[in-house]
Amino acid sequence: MEPVLQVIPPRLRELLGAMSPSDAAGLEEIRIRQGRPMEVIVGGETRFVTDEPGWSNVPEKAVIASKEDCVRMLNRVSAYSLYALEEELRKGYVTVPGGHRIGLAGRVVVEGGKVRHLREITSFNVRIAREVHGAADRLLKVVMPGRELLSTLIVSPPQCGKTTLIRDLARMASRGGPGRPSRKVGIVDERSEIAGSFQGVPTFDVGPRTDVLDGCPKAEGMMMMIRSMSPEVLVVDELGGPEDCLAVREAVHAGVKLFVTAHGGSLEEIRGRPGLKELVEQKVFDRVVVLSRRHGPGTVESVHDKNLRPILTSANLRTGKSKR
Repeated sequence: MEPVLQVIPPRLRELLGAMSPSDAAGLEEIRIRQGRPMEVIVGGETRFVTDEPGWSNVPEKAVIASKEDCVRMLNRVSAYSLYALEEELRKGYVTVPGGHRIGLAGRVVVEGGKVRHLREITSFNVRIAREVHGAADRLLKVVMPGRELLSTLIVSPPQCGKTTLIRDLARMASRGGPGRPSRKVGIVDERSEIAGSFQGVPTFDVGPRTDVLDGCPKAEGMMMMIRSMSPEVLVVDELGGPEDCLAVREAVHAGVKLFVTAHGGSLEEIRGRPGLKELVEQKVFDRVVVLSRRHGPGTVESVHDKNLRPILTSANLRTGKSKR
């Protein structure tokens, strides 16, 4: 939490610092909006921060973030140099040490029909990143059976634990285990969230045989990794445009296995996105995992084979029994 607290304005930081250890452990988001109540999300529940240490469910009782608070926070996030954050401002987020992402909103400056950058930033959404060893344990036998490793697509809505899961899969593939060889792993970490790198060095445990391209666009980074680091496994978070999907196909043709994620609430939503639909129909992925937060972040709803036939469901995973 220390990198997060360092960018919060002192007045608001004191209120957050008074939270209990259990609340701190469950903290998922901190939302600061100019002239509006300060909000936190703890264990999936929305709460408002009050002037006295504690929470309220009533926004009218919450502390109000001032313009000065927002200016101070932006200065801290940018290290007093907005010019250095030009690319991040165009994308609408900044990643701080530890892999924590800070989303930004305000007035958009458009040039030539495209977003140039943000100005007069008045909203901040701090998303807390956490490392959870063992997050992928339940998937181990279906993704890394014996000496085999299967290319896997993880489908998940926002805040359902996909980045935490893919980070743990990278660690497990890199480290290996009984009857499971260690692999050379390459992480293309465009948003600095998987490895949480600071000055190029991962702050999360992503395994002893893992190389990280930090802050690099996914499509270009995948090709760079294949050419320069000869990975056996590529790990990429949040596949997006057609260039990402093309790079995935190139990686498969190069004999590289993949652990990748994509936003979506179901297989049907993935089929509605042209690039991802093609990858799934071409059977690029040996396994497709669907996540939710029905039983908390990281709930595995189902696991499918390359033909999209279900091989495990949430109930099967809880009991340890395969559907087949």
